[in-house]
Amino acid sequence: MSDPAVRSVTVGPRPGKAEIDGLLPVPRLIVHGDDADLAAVLLRLLRRDALATEVAYLPVSRRSRAAANWGVPTRFDDAVALARSGTAREMPLVRDDNGGVLAGRGEIPDLYGEAYCDATRVLHGRVRMLVVDAGPEGVHVQAGRGVTGTTGRAIQIGTTGATPVRDGVAHPREIKRWAWYRHTEPWWPVLPD
Repeated sequence: MSDPAVRSVTVGPRPGKAEIDGLLPVPRLIVHGDDADLAAVLLRLLRRDALATEVAYLPVSRRSRAAANWGVPTRFDDAVALARSGTAREMPLVRDDNGGVLAGRGEIPDLYGEAYCDATRVLHGRVRMLVVDAGPEGVHVQAGRGVTGTTGRAIQIGTTGATPVRDGVAHPREIKRWAWYRHTEPWWPVLPD
């Protein structure tokens, strides 16, 4: 992006307070990185009470779950064009009860326990993998062996012990309970029409 009207700041992976707070307030942030980088920026906007900031996403991988879930192009030139001239729309922000944000995909491998998405029991027993996507409808539980697929406001999980993975990054410790849910305030992604 060589447009002189676009201010470019390079930060490391998983930018936090030191990198993001100095950029705010701005009308639109363009995040060029992976899904975990996007989630880190959204988490910082949440903590700064700046979720009204428009967020455009330039995924570094064509396999980006966040890009697929939100309909963002993965071809760089197309993503840049959308980031510059696309329209931001109010969408549900998915977060978890351990202080994180889910931009694309959450996974819990080797899960033994029980999970409910709203009032629907989606699993009971042992499954190889529970997969939850964040998207325009809130949380989407993918159907799989032993897992009932559904979409809803929240998923609550109880387990004998498991390690959730948010946007490709494993939680630092094993958990017994976990929830992904729609936050009370939306975020404003730049999306195709």
